[in-house]
Amino acid sequence: MAGLSVLLCLGALLARQGSADLETVAIGEVHENITLRCGSISGSRGLVTWYRNDSEPAFLVSSNSSLPPAAPRFSLEDAGALRIEALRLEDDGNYTCQEVLNETHWFPVRLQVASGLAHIEVNISATGTLPNGTLYAARGSQVDFRCCSAAQPPPEVEWWIQTHSTPESLGKNLSANSFTLMLMSQKLQGNYTCSATNMLSGRQRKVTTELLVYWPPSSAAPQCSVAVSSESTTLELTCNWDGGYPDPTFLWTEEPGGMIMGNSKLQTLNLSQLSEGKKFKCVGSHILGPEPGASCVVQISSPLLTSQPMKTCFVGGSVTFTCQVTGANPPARIRWLRNLTQPEAAIQPSSRHVITQQGQSSSLTIHNCSQDLDGGFYFCRADNLIGVRAVDIWLSVKEPMNIGGIVGTVVSLLLLGLAIVSGLMLYYSPAFCWKAGSTFRGQDMGDVMVLVDSEEEEEEEEEEEEENKEDGAEEMEQETDEAEELPKEISKHGRVHRVTALVNGNLDRMGNGLQEFQDDSDGQQSDMVQEEDKPV
Repeated sequence: MAGLSVLLCLGALLARQGSADLETVAIGEVHENITLRCGSISGSRGLVTWYRNDSEPAFLVSSNSSLPPAAPRFSLEDAGALRIEALRLEDDGNYTCQEVLNETHWFPVRLQVASGLAHIEVNISATGTLPNGTLYAARGSQVDFRCCSAAQPPPEVEWWIQTHSTPESLGKNLSANSFTLMLMSQKLQGNYTCSATNMLSGRQRKVTTELLVYWPPSSAAPQCSVAVSSESTTLELTCNWDGGYPDPTFLWTEEPGGMIMGNSKLQTLNLSQLSEGKKFKCVGSHILGPEPGASCVVQISSPLLTSQPMKTCFVGGSVTFTCQVTGANPPARIRWLRNLTQPEAAIQPSSRHVITQQGQSSSLTIHNCSQDLDGGFYFCRADNLIGVRAVDIWLSVKEPMNIGGIVGTVVSLLLLGLAIVSGLMLYYSPAFCWKAGSTFRGQDMGDVMVLVDSEEEEEEEEEEEEENKEDGAEEMEQETDEAEELPKEISKHGRVHRVTALVNGNLDRMGNGLQEFQDDSDGQQSDMVQEEDKPV
């Protein structure tokens, strides 16, 4: 009852604390220890008693040894300070220190207990997590960021991003501690830091997370290629799948069979691993897909050659050989040779020999051709680590042709042919030729008739035998045929006159003259008959 009366009296006194000092504020954190000072006086003190001011005052501890502390956590230190161990959230409140010396003094203290920031939870909705804990997101995707902590009072949260050397603040927010980034890009790759600060205690905690931005290669599948090493002793297989980040991984296998050869972008093969038509497969994989991966196949082969088998060059002129290589993988080395004897001496570029090459096509041009130096066989040789091929070309060097002589010969042949045709026409159709000639000479020229007499020996008269009438008939028929074959033969006094007429001008006139000549002949013949009829 005595203790109760003391507390009631204390409550009345607190209500009348006109002589009390100003209230001080002390801040502590959960699970930690704190000391509340009783005023600002140091040195020896009178009777000190600490109370907790809630709805009603509660005794905590006193310097009077007869009054035990309310809990082991409460104790007095030098100069009457109150020590509280292992602070709890419920320890937050108002405290009063009573000092009784010559007079009584009251010292109020406001204790604020802060909690939290011992753990911060950061959540980033990225695409995936690498084995070392690093997060990655796909380019163009959406990423959500969230940071929280069970602190009392609620902390102030601030996000930072560091893509280069200087961090950049993304803003503070006390009510909402999350945000979203749309369409992630390479510029947004970096370190993201969530900073939480307890505004009561001033304690701050940070959590930093690295976020990478990935994207797949630009093409759907890798590209395989093959080349010869600089030493020309090994073959290098290359699997190119560029445009992505990070670089994809590769796996080389020998086909068929699937025997693993290596897992690097560049694979080196020695001569013992090479043979005609062998295939090698490269399987590429990227962290963003596609699954189970894309692949390409490379097949090695020896070269094939195509060229013209023969070429012609005139002395002093130029000629070009062309050699096309197909099917060579790796690409073949092309050389031109004059012959294939040992040692093989390749043709070197010079003023007379010009060698050009575009891709797997090579050309050799020879200027100022010479029969003694340039005629003969040439060889185009192509070789790679798989095989060797060669094709031969025969060059014929000739003297240039005389164009003037050829033209003269052709004209002479044409004139000779024209003369032959004209001669044939004169031989087989003289009248036509004379008529054609008259057309050129004109119609005013006089007619010309040439009579040619030819005497023939008199034929012996055959005696007509009445007994052989058939022979007489045959003779008469023979005479009739001869008369038809020689219509222009006329008998005069036992002689035959053959007339050849060449007429220039009117053919009708020629006919009239011939008719008069025939009438005259008939008259003479009749006179001869009459004379024969006279008696001897």
